[in-house]
Amino acid sequence: MKASDLLLNCLAIHGVKTIYGVPGEENADVMISLLHHDIQFITCSHEQTAAFMAEMHGRLTNIPGVCLATLGPGATNLITGVAQATLDGAPLVAIIGQAETTRLHKISHQNINSIEMFKPVTKWSTTILAAEVIPEVIAKAFKIAMSGRPGAVVIELPEDIAQHETDAIVIHPSEYHSYEETSANQIELFLKLLEGSKKPLLFLGDGATRTESDFPVRAFLKKTGLYAAYTFMGKGVIPNLYERSLHCVGLGLKDIALKAFEESDLVICVGYNMVEWSPSKWNIGCKKVIVHIDAAPAEIDAHYLPSIEMVGSIPNIMQQINQKLTNKQIKKEPYFEAIQQKAEEDIRGFADDNSFPMKPKRILKDIRDTLADEDILVSDVGAHKMWIARQYGARRSKTCFISNGFCSMGGAMPGAMEAKRLYPDINVVAVCGDGGFVMSIQSLFTGIAQKIPYVVIVWEDHEYGLIKWKQEMHFEQHSHTALPYTNLAFLAESIGCHAKRIEASDAFKPALKWALSHQDKPTVLVVPVDYSENMKLFFHLQDKMK
Repeated sequence: MKASDLLLNCLAIHGVKTIYGVPGEENADVMISLLHHDIQFITCSHEQTAAFMAEMHGRLTNIPGVCLATLGPGATNLITGVAQATLDGAPLVAIIGQAETTRLHKISHQNINSIEMFKPVTKWSTTILAAEVIPEVIAKAFKIAMSGRPGAVVIELPEDIAQHETDAIVIHPSEYHSYEETSANQIELFLKLLEGSKKPLLFLGDGATRTESDFPVRAFLKKTGLYAAYTFMGKGVIPNLYERSLHCVGLGLKDIALKAFEESDLVICVGYNMVEWSPSKWNIGCKKVIVHIDAAPAEIDAHYLPSIEMVGSIPNIMQQINQKLTNKQIKKEPYFEAIQQKAEEDIRGFADDNSFPMKPKRILKDIRDTLADEDILVSDVGAHKMWIARQYGARRSKTCFISNGFCSMGGAMPGAMEAKRLYPDINVVAVCGDGGFVMSIQSLFTGIAQKIPYVVIVWEDHEYGLIKWKQEMHFEQHSHTALPYTNLAFLAESIGCHAKRIEASDAFKPALKWALSHQDKPTVLVVPVDYSENMKLFFHLQDKMK
């Protein structure tokens, strides 16, 4: 069997049905092998689009998304999406071409040391130097990508190795067993800590969302009555309508819910990873005990030294805790009621403002009113991301995606496209700034070619809005953040999308329903946004936190 055929067979055994990428000379053998294989190949307009699509595939399915590129510039174009997968905890396997092994030791055409380049942004990176090891390499890659906190793996396949004949056979993956239960002693200690605490707080992170721990987490809250907060990437595990929700934290400003962290004597971190929000930002105020529940051990940090670490399957650990709960752990008294009510009122207030350009709160209220609970919103990076984190009410895991680890601009449109491809019967919306839209506009070409009808909502302010906001907070002025005016709706329409520019606040919701009705290709809505609200929020929260 040819090595490139064996590679595809090994991927298929591990559940791969789709590869995203760009063909090149040094991956030509794999491309030709794909002609005779059941794995679908989606030709992307840019390798970055391929990596972001694979990353979203991993986030949604918990099976590594696979992307493919050639050597040199093909590999460098992948690296942003690969890095995001690692820092944001999404399983991904990237396969890159390479020159013949006979010229790797010297300067030659397009030859760079890609493996050394990828090592800092992956869990594992390796070169296949013999066709016979392909089954082992693929099996190891998938195991590493999915184990503990998921992330990216990179496999380099030199073009001469891809051509070799081999008798090697595929390795069928055995089910990977993470820790399925924690010790009885740890659970008993946890219950004693919870029983003795006065103001416990449940703090949910990306791991809780990734493992879709909604049912056991909500059962825990129903039994205990604890107040709960969540990071940008932990949205949806509990619904925004939960009566003791303190909502999303990590804005970068001192928000209202931070007062609960200041007063809390016990913080139960479920699926929390410190890339989401530094513990130095919330481990403040009174001395507190920390409990860590996650698929991977806690990172060492002076502000995050858990008294208990329960490592393994988050849903299973939470179910084991739920089975041991008694009336002693119930917290009936509304110990954070004032903080919760203030946060609730602040989030809900002024969401019906009819002024134009549209206020961020109004845009997000209209989106939330239009989308069903199971529909998906994918946020790009920019000022809109902060508003989505604070205002948009997710009600299920994996229905609101916000990159808050690597935080790369340009990931929302490829991510939303893959979500819609995987789940064609639900609505999927990408929210971008005009800067992020232009940065990844090439992904629309893939959506048009694949006839994927996702919706892109562009918040237009002609600035790198988040950078301007942060510059103004720190320096009371801003520098070089302006973007040239471009008719983005016309641009989107000219390349084949449905498109519309919003001209009044009351026109947005009907336009969104119109956009969601299309089932043939992407639709772009351009919404002028009033980002004077950014600094108003900054000063407003300063007053609230006094």
